Amino acid sequence: MQSFITCSLPDGRFMEIPFKKIKLEDRELIEKYLEQKTYRSCELVFANVYLWSSKYPVDYAIVEDTLIFRSLAECDGTSITFPAGEKECIHKAMDVMIQWFLEQNLEMHLHLVQEPEFELLNLWYPGMFEITYNRDSADYVYETEKLITLAGKKLHGKRNHINKFKETYPDWCYEPITRENVEECFQMALEWREINQCEKDVEKRDEMSVALNALRLLEELKLSGGLIRAGGRVVAFAIGEPLNPDTFVVHIEKAFSDVQGAYPIINQQFAAHAAKDYLYVNREEDTGSEGLRKAKLSYRPVFLVDKGMVRKIQGGK
Repeated sequence: MQSFITCSLPDGRFMEIPFKKIKLEDRELIEKYLEQKTYRSCELVFANVYLWSSKYPVDYAIVEDTLIFRSLAECDGTSITFPAGEKECIHKAMDVMIQWFLEQNLEMHLHLVQEPEFELLNLWYPGMFEITYNRDSADYVYETEKLITLAGKKLHGKRNHINKFKETYPDWCYEPITRENVEECFQMALEWREINQCEKDVEKRDEMSVALNALRLLEELKLSGGLIRAGGRVVAFAIGEPLNPDTFVVHIEKAFSDVQGAYPIINQQFAAHAAKDYLYVNREEDTGSEGLRKAKLSYRPVFLVDKGMVRKIQGGK
């Protein structure tokens, strides 16, 4: 099902822009536009948008030869992403969307806006927009080589955990996720879900639903996966994909917490096998979780990717 927004043109005519539900067959079209974004935000890749669209009301439209996602979950009203496309087309698309929000009598919001995008908004529309960054949504980006080597005193604890794991499980091995072993990862994820009582927590339940669907659609979404096997069973797995020419993003990482060293070794091995040709690894945000933030900071990120919510200032020109 698709909906339409109607924008008035300077000559009084009206233009209908179809917003469509995201489907698997839209991957090639959407990726054509997303590939023009060179920033390192983890959300704006097709697999992530598609997998989470079942949990959040998100659709998309092509406006002035740019891609725009629309969401009803990012704020109290309608919010859009900064258009993806050529710079000149982006400016035209923003003109259209500003007019539409005015005609619909809606407060204009943009989500997942990064600093270079906000600089363009200020250049084109001085004083019209303001941005608020949310630390909880900032992505952690690491140097791939450091995730693999874990060199230096600050990461010696990670090396110790991995060494302990290897001593405890001398038969351990890393395997790429394939058609032959994906079912084992699926069963491991189901066990992880039960152990962590995900059905009692909405956020955990949604996260596991996305993880299970990612495993099910691994090939269709062109995702890369890797697993750690110890004692003959899968004890950890990770899923990710290229984000841009120099950055690989890890969307999902699960390990049994009672298997000492399982998390550090899947982190290291997945980087060594799936991300070795990329300069950076984006390991996504911490969502405000104190424990997750501590864990992500312990790997010494080289920088964070800040993403903000942009609001059109009332009366801004």
